[in-house]
Amino acid sequence: MKILVIGSGGREHALAWKIAQSERIQTVFVAPGNGGTALDSRLQNVNITDLHELVEFAKQEHIALTVVGPETPLAAGIVNLFRDNGLKIFGPTREAAQLESSKDFAKAFMKRHGIPTAEYQTFSDAQSAHRYIDERGAPIVIKADGLAAGKGVVVAMTLSEAHDAIDMMLSDNRFGDAGARVVVEEFLAGEEASFIVMVDGKNILPLATSQDHKRLLDDDAGPNTGGMGAYSPAPIVTPELHARVMREIVIPTVHGMAKDGCHFTGFLYAGLMIDDKGHAKTLEFNCRMGDPETQPIMARLKTDLLSVFEHAVNGTLDSIDLEWDRRTALGVVMAATGYPDAPRKGDQITGIPAETHDCVTFHAGTTLHDGKLSTAGGRVLCVVGLGDSVKMAQNRAYQAVEQIHFDGMQFRQDIGWRAIKRRT
Repeated sequence: MKILVIGSGGREHALAWKIAQSERIQTVFVAPGNGGTALDSRLQNVNITDLHELVEFAKQEHIALTVVGPETPLAAGIVNLFRDNGLKIFGPTREAAQLESSKDFAKAFMKRHGIPTAEYQTFSDAQSAHRYIDERGAPIVIKADGLAAGKGVVVAMTLSEAHDAIDMMLSDNRFGDAGARVVVEEFLAGEEASFIVMVDGKNILPLATSQDHKRLLDDDAGPNTGGMGAYSPAPIVTPELHARVMREIVIPTVHGMAKDGCHFTGFLYAGLMIDDKGHAKTLEFNCRMGDPETQPIMARLKTDLLSVFEHAVNGTLDSIDLEWDRRTALGVVMAATGYPDAPRKGDQITGIPAETHDCVTFHAGTTLHDGKLSTAGGRVLCVVGLGDSVKMAQNRAYQAVEQIHFDGMQFRQDIGWRAIKRRT
């Protein structure tokens, strides 16, 4: 059986790596892939990004199933296009993907269906946004309405930071069309967690819980990034909270989309803010798996992922259960110098340790040329360690990180600190 994975990041490497473990797999193609997928003999990179060319490739290669990793092709309608051509694909349609591609759409949807989230207003006029911020005060959150590669959110702790964010998005047009509108919402205090499920249109299959680290530097300092590390499971998501999130957020979202005439299929990611009383509100929706949450989640999954995807596209997710490694998996992201603003490319990478039962390295911004591995993006690698405790998984990940080198590399030293603090 041939499978196609769309994307080039660490999330896609982890998905392809896990799918390739199925005994029924002939080839897993990754389009366009990265240096890590190029090095894996079970995977084959395909240098295609155009959606129509991908359709033709899937037809020519008799691809049994396509899995979409990143948000951009989903927002562009790749699922609509593949389905129109009679091809099986897992992901939301263009219409359903608006839950991620438009913050304003998502906020209006949540308000309409009674899903707990922060209060907000949407603006396209900078002057009006500035007035609103002065009325509301700080801290306050400013979000680009469209897709901004995980960098379109500013958590402003002062009025000055908030006004600068408005100017940056609406006046300076830093994010282009994605920032032509902004959502300004109330600041929610608490602890973030990632809640990811698979949806086949009606049935919902929760994945293992996880928690990521958005800030660039230790102690959650520095600018927001796409994510500097993650671990699974997340101790903050207790069984009681899990049931509550399913009841108050996930199920109403899936039912609400159906009620609005837009049946949701694909990964549904709810970014949660959990307060000190254990109540969760929705910070955002993503319509794909998180990155870097995917890497530790896939490292823990014991069930044949190919079978899971087959149930997902056939509408039978209610007939499969997932089996998980009981250990904690913790991933440390290694980023290029200059990330997140202007990452440098072309630095040679050495020292990546061989995969073991306790540690695996997933590639993101890497490229392979003449047998040499080099940086090719902001987030370069995600090193995942597994252990019987968060501390043990952390130690194994950082032991591997210490063996790797590329000029200017940057990574946090404290991935997992919240879970360790909670358990001690």
